[in-house]
Amino acid sequence: MRAQIVAIGNSKGIRIPAALIRQYHIQDQVEIIPGKDEILIRPVTKKPREGWSEALSAMHRRGEDALLMDDMPDPEELEWT
Repeated sequence: MRAQIVAIGNSKGIRIPAALIRQYHIQDQVEIIPGKDEILIRPVTKKPREGWSEALSAMHRRGEDALLMDDMPDPEELEWT
């Protein structure tokens, strides 16, 4: 696939076709990695569990972090067979 270089202010850039934006789930940023004879452009992806700490803190503030199964037996009282 070829792309035309376009002027963007004092810089130059390329337009990424909408089909590629959808296919690779590109949001607001891409990572540009220079190589010896190539330039690699790839989407910036979220890290696993990114933002979970903030979300869990917000759930706690709203009181949404109660145990779903609060009637669990005490493991010390269970008879193992």
